[in-house]
Amino acid sequence: MQDNNTVQIASDYKVFDQCKTSDEIKVPEYLQDTYWWAYLHPTSVQIFERQWLVNLILWGNFARLRDAALDELGETIEGNNLQVACVYGDFSQQVSNRLKSDSELHIVDIAPVQLENVQRKLPGQDNIHIHQQDSTALHFEDEQFDNVIVFFLLHEQPETVRAKTVAEAMRVVKPGGKVVFLDYHKPHPANPFRYIMVPILTILEPFAMGVWNKEIIDWVPAGLRPKKMTKETLFGGLYQKVIMTR
Repeated sequence: MQDNNTVQIASDYKVFDQCKTSDEIKVPEYLQDTYWWAYLHPTSVQIFERQWLVNLILWGNFARLRDAALDELGETIEGNNLQVACVYGDFSQQVSNRLKSDSELHIVDIAPVQLENVQRKLPGQDNIHIHQQDSTALHFEDEQFDNVIVFFLLHEQPETVRAKTVAEAMRVVKPGGKVVFLDYHKPHPANPFRYIMVPILTILEPFAMGVWNKEIIDWVPAGLRPKKMTKETLFGGLYQKVIMTR
């Protein structure tokens, strides 16, 4: 099934690299064990691919967070751009809407069902490329992209995996290019969500507390440290936007 999915993606979209076989790309065990119900089963896509639902999951802040990320890339997005992991909702469509006609968007994900889903959401365009790849071992050259965006992925990964994803995002961005991270953050003590989210994340997102207790910059290897970094917290500190300029 995985090979057939990959062939379909390759036939409908201009791909950057050769699609890998199911023997070469495997869904990680942590993803199968922890998130099969959210990302790997076709029924999951039918359930979660609803704009109102992804907005509810983010406490009504989806559009605000989406636009906070995209505004860092500009009202018109130029150059060669990478989105690491598919996103439920209209995130990729909004990137596509801002994309300049002579610029490119590459989207990577490890799960074939997610790639099929984003393919349905985006009409075939020559400047949009879909790849089945692991975020911890991207098949792109060093310093290839002008911008890289990682939207609510890190909290879903164990720390060792998260560190590799951050390193790969920094590796493939050009000098002077931006890596944009949007994710959860430890809320301010006065924010009631600081206490509401602990049981929710502990039960449903068992790796998420890692982004509460450690800064994203701490996962960047010494040789890939950014020349500039800005961090902004949103919604009483529940979310964070971190921009690293290589």
